[in-house]
Amino acid sequence: MIRDPETLQILLDSIRQFVNEALIPRENEVAETDSMPEDIVEQMKEMGLFGLTIPEDFGGLGVSMEEEVNIAFELGRTSPAFRSYIGTNNGIGSIGILLDGTDEQKAKYLPKLAAGDFLSAFCLTEPDSGSDAASLKTTAVRDGDFYVINGTKRFITNAPHAGIFTVMARTNREIKGAGGISSFIVEANVAGVTVGKRDHKMGQKGAHTADVIFENVRVPAENLIGGKEGVGFKTAMKVLDKGRLHIAALSVGAAERMLADSLQYAIERKQFGQPIAEFQLIQAMLADSKAEIYAARCMVLDAARKRDEGLNVSTEASCAKMFATEMCGRVADRGVQIHGGAGYVSEYAIERFYRDVRLFRLYEGTTQIQQIIIARNMIREAQR
Repeated sequence: MIRDPETLQILLDSIRQFVNEALIPRENEVAETDSMPEDIVEQMKEMGLFGLTIPEDFGGLGVSMEEEVNIAFELGRTSPAFRSYIGTNNGIGSIGILLDGTDEQKAKYLPKLAAGDFLSAFCLTEPDSGSDAASLKTTAVRDGDFYVINGTKRFITNAPHAGIFTVMARTNREIKGAGGISSFIVEANVAGVTVGKRDHKMGQKGAHTADVIFENVRVPAENLIGGKEGVGFKTAMKVLDKGRLHIAALSVGAAERMLADSLQYAIERKQFGQPIAEFQLIQAMLADSKAEIYAARCMVLDAARKRDEGLNVSTEASCAKMFATEMCGRVADRGVQIHGGAGYVSEYAIERFYRDVRLFRLYEGTTQIQQIIIARNMIREAQR
């Protein structure tokens, strides 16, 4: 759903200009320093990028799902680290509060997130709980007007910079599955919260993840999201459906950037007296990439429109996430192949993108988890 096409186009044009003129020229700097330039962060704040999905009542732009994926198409054309820095405030770090938080929780935290005054982080994954999120071991025990949280969370995006954490913890040990899990807002400066050292990753330099350790952390009961125990996992799943569409859109944007770079290289690079773009085997790789990107874009837009209509898009979101991220990996591989030996050296962006986009197939649920979700939904639907 696009509420005002003219306003959206103005926003997309400004983001496209920002990506082309401010972000792409700084990609190497971010990769080499593994840090986000402060002036870029300030520009992001001025443009309102930290509050894209947060409603206008709380200082954000309140974009729809279709508008969000169009924005993600643009942001995907540059280093994923830039998008990751603002991504948690617009996605998994804030949407749980937005969807299921109390009025007091929304009023207290959403305006600060929208302004970029602090970052949020989503704490679900644990050392022994990844794809099987319902098996998490972090506990939250009621103690008067507080909950005492103990546990360790792993691979938490923006953890070193976060001001608040949305923490999934088990409040009922008798219920082994998802029904015993609740969701809490935990401020980073509370006693007992420790952020581990930054993970050294294959790619996505500048986008930081780390463990977050909770040792007897006392959290006010009023920070239980929604004010009710046992709904935290459902909140997480609502968040992940939306996040999967966002990652799918990012994959489309990244693939478009890689294809554009590969096409330009193929036109300029000459072998046997002619541009390699004239060789049919190179053309086949270019054509396959173009067709797959087009298919993924259509899938993402269709699923986003259905979500805006209020439909359950669990299957469509998983289909889009699975196809788009796998497609992105294939385009990256072809891009390196088209560049030849040049694609293996860091002078060309394709070398960095090849490593960066590999993560798309892992977070927000691996490809294999998406397959399971799709198949189970199909079976459930057929048995009604």
